[in-house]
Amino acid sequence: MTIKQAQMRDLETVGNITRTTINEIYPHYYPAGAVAYFLEHHSDGNISSDISAGRVYLLADDAGNAAGTVTIKDNEICRLFVLPRFQGKGYGKALIAFAEDEITKRCDEIILDASLGAKSLYLRLGYRETGYNLIEAPGGDYLCYSVMKKQVR
Repeated sequence: MTIKQAQMRDLETVGNITRTTINEIYPHYYPAGAVAYFLEHHSDGNISSDISAGRVYLLADDAGNAAGTVTIKDNEICRLFVLPRFQGKGYGKALIAFAEDEITKRCDEIILDASLGAKSLYLRLGYRETGYNLIEAPGGDYLCYSVMKKQVR
């Protein structure tokens, strides 16, 4: 597996990984309005801005297939998605470890917003919940997520 910084030519790939994962996984944890909110929040415009800023990374498997992505903003891990067909192979943990290594070069604390489905993974990796947020989503639904932190020094 390899992890590389995404370029503008990778926008479609990052967007596909993001949208596919949200559409296939998030309905198991969130109502339709929250899924729609996630899709809008992770729009091509937002992804493009992050790629331009050098914040987005792509993970490819040993055969060169794009399998996952992560965005790093200062000391925050954002937009971490692994395509459903690649889940359970350690790619998510590899992206987390990569992001943590990048962040710890300059910061003592890592933060992230954990979806309902990912929260238990982050707890196992040493993160602690420091907050809980609700955002009203389309259709009167709510998006719920945990704010998590990890001290690294």
